[in-house]
Amino acid sequence: MEQLIEFITNNYMLVLAFLLCLGMLLFSESKKAGAAVSTNEAVQLINKQDAVLIDIRGKKEWESGTITDAIHIPLVDLDKRISELEKYKTKDIIVICNMGQTAGTACKKLMAAGFEKVVRLKGGITEWKAQNLPLVK
Repeated sequence: MEQLIEFITNNYMLVLAFLLCLGMLLFSESKKAGAAVSTNEAVQLINKQDAVLIDIRGKKEWESGTITDAIHIPLVDLDKRISELEKYKTKDIIVICNMGQTAGTACKKLMAAGFEKVVRLKGGITEWKAQNLPLVK
């Protein structure tokens, strides 16, 4: 610990530059991915506001289990099939992927297409399973 403090005092400009870069990276990533909701928040949106679930995982992952009433549109097909979602433009939409990372891309595409309330499931289906929430096959 003593060496860390000595390093910081001797190289404060380097440490400051590192912290600035880290902050910019985190800010950039948070903007790119869009808003995220936890599993508890997602359940609330589903139950109280009839949120629409869009699962963007591949077919094999989809068949291993998904959240009840989720619409399956793989990310690679989203641009072609976005018209299928037109009737949900004003509804809350939760985008689901495997680990919560690729859903940001889908959220960005949906927002660009005029969808108003688009969020991604933080941690994706992996977090959903970790919380022992139900899946259908």
